[in-house]
Amino acid sequence: MTIGRTEKFTNPTVAKRTYTVAEVMDILGVSRKKAYELCNSGSFKIVHIGRSIRVSKASFDAWLDNQSSQMEE
Repeated sequence: MTIGRTEKFTNPTVAKRTYTVAEVMDILGVSRKKAYELCNSGSFKIVHIGRSIRVSKASFDAWLDNQSSQMEE
């Protein structure tokens, strides 16, 4: 089987542990600038890989759950 240049190889058995900034933007419905501000605010854990930022899924999801519970109070 040959994988073309534009196709990405993914392993469906590996659970995703990080989000990209673009995914954070989509989840929250915010601008790129706001997503980067949140990532750099220290509210959840991030990892720098070169010039890229990856957001810890567990940390982000916990932060988001906490934001939701604060809104309900």
